[in-house]
Amino acid sequence: MAELKTDPKTELQMKALVEQLSAYIETFHGGSAEYVSYDGKVLKVRLGGACLGCPLSPATLHGWVEGTVRQFFPEIERVEEVK
Repeated sequence: MAELKTDPKTELQMKALVEQLSAYIETFHGGSAEYVSYDGKVLKVRLGGACLGCPLSPATLHGWVEGTVRQFFPEIERVEEVK
């Protein structure tokens, strides 16, 4: 399978957005989200802090992170959590 190429500028913008989301999540919920990788279709993040083991972490991942990121990067097919 061919590896997708990502634009370095897009990747930097996405990292910055995930950092901003993480700051919000940390301030208001005690958790965090860390950018791991982006292959042109799938964004991978690592949840931490209070998100670890929280039954609402799927809502944080898909509602907050994926929902917000897709507003700015509609080409993203999905956001996945990396443990």
